[in-house]
This record gives sequence, C-alpha cells and structure tokens, in this order.
Amino acid sequence: MGTVRRDQEATVPEASNGGSAPRSLAEALRARDDAGLAELLRARPDLLGPVPNDVTQLATRAGTRASVVRALDRLDRFALQTAEALAVAPDPCDLPTLEVLLTGSHPAPGGMTDAIRAALPAALGTLRAQAVVWGGDDRLRLVRTARELLTPGPSRPSPTGLGPTVAEATAGMSPNRVQQIVVTAGLPATHDPVSAVAALTGLFTDPERMAALLDEAPAEAHQVLDRLVWGPPYGEVTADPAPPVRWLRDRGLLLPASARTLVLPREVALHLRGGRAHRVPEPVAPPVPAAREHRPQLVDANAAGQALTALATVEELLASWEHGNGPAVLRAGGLSVRDLKRTAAALDLAEPTAAFWIELAYAAGLLASDGEADERYAPTPAYDDWVELPPHRRWSALVTAWLPASRTARLVGEQDAKGRTLSALGPELDRSAAPEVRRRVLELLAALPEGGSADTGALLDRLAWERPVGARGAGDLRARLARWTLEEAELLGVTGRGALSGPGRALLAGQDPAPLLAPLLPEPVDHVLLQADLTAVAPGPLDRELAETLAVLAVVESKGGATVYRFTPGSVRRALDSGRSAAELHAFLTAHSRTPVPQPLAYLIDDVARRHGQLRVGAASSYLRCDDEGLLGEILADKRSAGLSLRRLAPTVLASQAEPTLLLDGLRAMGYAPAAESATGDVLVARPAAHRTPPRTPPAPVPDGPPVPDETLLAAAVRAIRAGDVAATAVRKEPATPAPVPGELPRTTAAETLATVQAAALTGSAVWIGYVNAEGAASQRVIAPVRVEGGFVTGYDHTADEVRTYALHRITGVAELAEDQV
Repeated sequence: MGTVRRDQEATVPEASNGGSAPRSLAEALRARDDAGLAELLRARPDLLGPVPNDVTQLATRAGTRASVVRALDRLDRFALQTAEALAVAPDPCDLPTLEVLLTGSHPAPGGMTDAIRAALPAALGTLRAQAVVWGGDDRLRLVRTARELLTPGPSRPSPTGLGPTVAEATAGMSPNRVQQIVVTAGLPATHDPVSAVAALTGLFTDPERMAALLDEAPAEAHQVLDRLVWGPPYGEVTADPAPPVRWLRDRGLLLPASARTLVLPREVALHLRGGRAHRVPEPVAPPVPAAREHRPQLVDANAAGQALTALATVEELLASWEHGNGPAVLRAGGLSVRDLKRTAAALDLAEPTAAFWIELAYAAGLLASDGEADERYAPTPAYDDWVELPPHRRWSALVTAWLPASRTARLVGEQDAKGRTLSALGPELDRSAAPEVRRRVLELLAALPEGGSADTGALLDRLAWERPVGARGAGDLRARLARWTLEEAELLGVTGRGALSGPGRALLAGQDPAPLLAPLLPEPVDHVLLQADLTAVAPGPLDRELAETLAVLAVVESKGGATVYRFTPGSVRRALDSGRSAAELHAFLTAHSRTPVPQPLAYLIDDVARRHGQLRVGAASSYLRCDDEGLLGEILADKRSAGLSLRRLAPTVLASQAEPTLLLDGLRAMGYAPAAESATGDVLVARPAAHRTPPRTPPAPVPDGPPVPDETLLAAAVRAIRAGDVAATAVRKEPATPAPVPGELPRTTAAETLATVQAAALTGSAVWIGYVNAEGAASQRVIAPVRVEGGFVTGYDHTADEVRTYALHRITGVAELAEDQV
C-alpha cells in the first residue's frame, strides 16, 4: 500500500493553481538541469542501482523508505531540523511559516534569528538537492516518506518534542465529547465533529484568544503545561485526575491518548513555545578551535618516535608467530581470549592495544590464517617483503592500510546482538562507518593551524552536528569511533601530541607520506652499550642484523627511546643452541659495543658454554650420554627426572622412553644445558624454520553503502535518464485499433511492424516500439530507423542515445509519433 502512495506522489500531479510550479516530485526533478540531476545522484548514489529508466522511476525510487532513511541519516543537524519543522508544518508550507517554526514568533536573543535566516536557504538547498523537499518557497513539500518518518507519533517520538495535532488526537473521540470540549473552552457548539475540531484548532492557533484562555487557568495547570511543553508531550494520569489536570482536559488543552494517558496537542505546544518547533535550533556548526598549539617540529618529532614504536611492535608481534607457534584459529573464526591475553603479555601491552596491532597487521596483509588442518595464524609472504623495506616505507604501508579499514579493533571483548563475545580477527568487527569517521576526524585536525590539537569534546560536538541521526543510534558508535581514531592515530604517529603531523597531512591528502617521514627518523645504530649488571642499552633503533642477533642472545627488559636488553643463562644457551660458539659471542659483543665487555658478562658466556653440550641427547626413543659419570648419576637421583623414564645403559649413557625434544625440554627445565646430536655424534643446531601462510589478499573494507559515482558515470546516467524520459513522455499517434489498456503500446502484427519501420526508414521519421530482449525484459523505446534488412532494424535509439540494432521478431508493437514529437 505504501508503494502505491509513493508512486502517486512521484507521478500524480496536484490540482493546477494556474502557475508553472511543479505539481509532483517527478515534475520537479524533470525541471532540473543536468547538473541538478547529477548533484542528486552524487548525494544519493543508491538511486543508481540500477540506473533509472526515466525521471518518473527516479522520483519513485527517491521516495522509497530505505533510500529516504539513508538520505536523512546524512543530513547535518540544521538541515534535519528544517525537515523536522516541515514535518509538523501544514502541507504544503510557505517559507515565512517555516521561518516562524525555526525562529519563533518573537526574535530570539543573541542574534539566533538572524543566524537561522542566514542558514535556512542553504539548508533548503540541501534538502531540495537531495529530493527530500520539492516545490517553490511558496509551496514547500516534504517527500511523503520523509514526512511519515519525521512526524511525531506515540511510537515514534520526534526530536521536536511535539505531539499530534488536535485533529489527530480527537480522531477516535466521540462527537458528544468533542462538543463538550468546544463548549467548555468557550466556543459555540457546532453541528458536526469536523467543524468542532476546526473551531478548537482555530482557538489554539489564535494567539490572542489562547492568551485569554490560559489567563483563566489555575497556577498548577501552568506547571503541568511547563512539564510537557518541550516534550515528551505524553503524561500518565489516574482515573480521577487532579483539578488542574481536569481543567486542562475539559478545555482540550490536554487530550486523551489512552485510558490513562493525556497528550499536549501540537497547536497548544507551539503557542506555549512561541511558535518554535525546536528548543535549541543549531543553524551553525560548532567550531573546533585549537585547544593547545605546539611547534610543528615538536609534533613531527613526537610522531616519528611513535612511528618507530609502531614498527617495532608489529615486528615483535609477527616474529613471535612465525615459527609455527602462532595462536590457533577458533572454530567460528578469530583469536581466543586466552591467546589475546598471552600476546598482550608478551608485547607488554593492554589487551585492547594488542588487539589493535593484531588487526592492523591483518589489514595490511602481513598476517592471516595458514589454512592447515590445525589452522593457526602466521605471517604471510608479504611480511618478508615488508620487513626488508626501509622504516619509512614500512610505516607508510601500515598507515595506508589503517586509514580506509572498516575493521574496528576496539570492539574486541564486547558482545554482539546475540550476546556473543567479539574476538580479535573475528568476522564481526567490520563497521562501515569507521573509514568515514576516521577520515573526518583527521580532516578536522587538518583544519587547525599546524601544531594545533583539538579539544575532544568540541570535536565530538562537531561530528554529532554533522551527522545527528548517526550520533543518536547504535550506542553513539560514531563518537566512540572518533575517540578510537584519536588514540590510534597517536599510537601510529599520524598525530603527535594530539596534532596532525606532516606525514599525517600527506596521508590525508592521498599523497605518499613516506618521504616526509624519512628525514624525521633517526639513522639505525650499529652498536650497544654493555653494562656491568648484565644489560645492554641500545641508544636508538638498531641495525637489522644487530637487532636479530641481540634478540637471540638477550631478552628485552624495557622498551622506549633506548631499549634495554638483559643477558641471562637461558638467553645465552639459546644463542649457543643456534650454532654460535662462545668465541663467536665474545667477538660479536666486542665488535658491537662502545664499552668494554663487562667481566660478569664474559664469565656468564663462558660458564654456560662450558656446561653446554656436556649432555648429549639422541634417539633410542632417546638417549643421554655424558663423559662425566657423576653428572649422569646426579640426574638419575633427581626426583624431577622421574617423568623422563631414564635408565643407565652404560657408565656414560642413559636411555629414555621420551622423545628427544621432550628429553631436551625436561633437562633444561631441571637447569641443565643439554645439546641435541645427530646419528654421527655432531651437535644439531636448533633453528626453527619460519612458518608462512600461502599468499593472502588483505581484507577489503566494508563499504558504507554504494560508492560515490565518478563524473563519467554521472554523465552517462543523466543522459540515459533524459533519453528514457523523452521516450516515456513522447506523444504518439492514436492507432486505428485502440490499445487494450489506455496509454499502453498496442500490439501489431509482424507485417504491420515491418511496414511501419520500413516507412519510417524511408521518411527519416521516428517511431515508438515495444521490445522484449533475450532475457525477457520488456521496454518501450523511441528509434529512428536507418536500415531494415535480414530480419533486423538498425536505427538511432533516442532512449539509449546511440545507434542500435533490434530483431524484428522481438518487437511487440510499433506506433508513429505525433507530428509535434517527430
């Protein structure tokens, strides 16, 4: 039923008033120039799916509920307030009436009236451009679907806080009750309910008579009205209401909405408000001033430091998952809570921050599931290419993936609509609004002076003004996305101290930010400072080869501008296990330290090396051999070795039922430093192979609706709509045999069709045809035949605006155009 009404709005004209004003939305759109139609299609790209056949179909599609809801969602606050005012105004409404609804009948303080009047033409221009409003200033009409969505109702409260009109509130009331209200209000009785409602409406819209009526009201009645005037307009009452409420009810100033609910009629509320539809009109966007200003050089330096930290964090994350020890993939997809906690602890980060880095690596295509039977997450082959890039190029790859990403890491740990916990790398983290909000936040920061940071509250107020509908829904998701954007931009180094950095501005402008970041980054250093407490301090970012070796020889104790590494027996043993000798370790430290190698560190390396390899593990299931019989006896006597099932085969050999790897782990847990050996007795070097997934494509962002069409598509769509409109509105000659349905193309025989198109080809005239294509889709077209042969007619198709060929047997009917249409 709703579709029929929208079709009628698009195609059925109003009664003519003798002027040239459009009488329907279709006529209003038809009167636009090509630029106006292109502006509509650019603002509402959903109207292009598929391209409408003509203007009438475009108008019908523009009035559908889904499309109107999408258009209203994208209005700024004042444009939406203008539409809400039109929804409670008479239909149609003139511009002065609309101005009074926005400004009130008396000038507002602080110059608000002038600001509203100055902003109103632009707001109406936006509403007209998006086909939410049509008609001239003397007959403004809101699209019917928009009126239905914005008009206040019991189940659909309006931001205006207004209730139903007197006519709507008394629709189910008995005629006798209406007459009683009219008489009690001091009006003469009428002969029918319609005139009674009209008389009551006239009273409530007459300022002088309403003022006189309210002067008679008790003081308590004014208090009741004050509580309802700005909404919500509904109030509950008992079966025997208090005298002030009864006084208002008897005179129609409050009308029954149900047995226990009264409502303040819209006309009464507007009188009490001074004619204003909104309590606080907002014609001007809230400013976003600079809360603090920093030197741009300081901002860039701070951002560069954050960029280095970001690169180190992503590298550490992926390095910890590259040897086949990555976390398992949940059955429903994503990372388990336990694995996220473990990863956050390993990175020394809070869980939400760890989830952000994991999601960023995934968005950049550096991380994915391996697709094995025991599916796990691992770095992708793209990680090997990425890690070899210079730091500024690696950072550029990360932020370029972050800006358009729709995955929202900060939702991890929350619950979806079904009560299920959202997991990192899970399938439910996409939010289509995230890229738009992220870009808009950076644009607002870019509008500040260089080095200026914005107050978060002011920035959120501006975003809420620009998209008020989105700000009210989904738990204020847009505000949360904005806060997360500020945090993530600071973590990445897109901002520094809250201000947009130089590389961040380049990223926002669509330029390569890497060249701007390169001079800000310190050169990698090739040395460390060894200290007597078994630590080493890296005074800056280390050369890659040095960093990789030091990561094996020591463990990271603290991060920051200067990373601190600590040498432990376990870390030194790990270096020896990787195939390095004690002499090589001494040489490495001597070559890369600006300070002498401390004696405690030299003793630590020699002591671990002396014990390393004394015990040899092989396959028996496994065996353990050692030249020191006493050491083997000590191991046998240790209760902790009971689980290894050891037994002596010879004075220097023990056998075990455990696998060699388990035996190695068990002995290391007991504090020994065993080494694995091959069948020939050589020490096996333990270098786990790097695990990589098959080539993976980074996840594509989820679009927030149809993409904005480019100029080429817009021009083609406008031409097609214009051509289809010409074909749909062209006047044709009435056939000798009337069409079965008035206004439809009559069916003609094959002989009549052939004769008509041949005659048109000879005379160069255009004809109207009905055509069914190979897919069975029927259409009506205006063509100018040029050639008719071989069962086909070739001619210029005015509908498609190009030369086409049609099969004669697929033409269902043909008619000549009227003389003035040729």
